[in-house]
Amino acid sequence: MSAPTILHATFTALPGEGDRVADLLRDFAEAVRAEPGSVVFDATRLVDAPERFFVYEEYRDEASFQAHLANPAGVPFNTALQELIVEPRSQLTFLKRI
Repeated sequence: MSAPTILHATFTALPGEGDRVADLLRDFAEAVRAEPGSVVFDATRLVDAPERFFVYEEYRDEASFQAHLANPAGVPFNTALQELIVEPRSQLTFLKRI
């Protein structure tokens, strides 16, 4: 059995755009959770810095993660997100379960 692909993404909403980012992320989360290889897609906002977002993702394996990247919902989500965040794109950190 292959190892799961696990990562977290962080990004910061532009001033005044936090609620729009949250709405966009909430809708995208529904699409990702429906993917066959999606194990966890947990989107959160930091309590002490609500403009900051933290998303924890886990996919069954690398093939499931690649299928997630190919999901047609990803392109409009990422295009819209880029217009609403400080960073040029989500900052991804890949993790390995111990």
